[in-house]
Amino acid sequence: MKLFIGLYCSFIIGLALYLRQDSALAQSMERGKEVYADFCITCHMAEGEGVAYTFPPLAASDFVNNKRTESLHAIKFGLQGEITVNGETYNGNMAPMGLEDEEIADVMNYIGHSWGNALEKMVTPEEVATLKK
Repeated sequence: MKLFIGLYCSFIIGLALYLRQDSALAQSMERGKEVYADFCITCHMAEGEGVAYTFPPLAASDFVNNKRTESLHAIKFGLQGEITVNGETYNGNMAPMGLEDEEIADVMNYIGHSWGNALEKMVTPEEVATLKK
């Protein structure tokens, strides 16, 4: 009986922690959607499809899904030079947007959990703050 109660309590605590993170992620994504609409939509389009040969797609993007640090770095500091996204080469210039670390985390959570992307864990402002130019 004690084993059952212990397992039950562990399950409840685990579920509460999961739901809390899920709620935090949902709130971050909602804020990130606003940041995306203000700063990213012009180049990367409403559904993250980008513009062929000009602005890389963010939707179902191997770059977003597999290059987390590089993606965050591009949002925070801008990006210049050649990158490959979904097998296509892009050689452009993305200016830094001047976003705060929380805004960067929020927009990355939005992009990373939208349009077929699936980041493994939530991006936090603390993670963004560790990035160096």
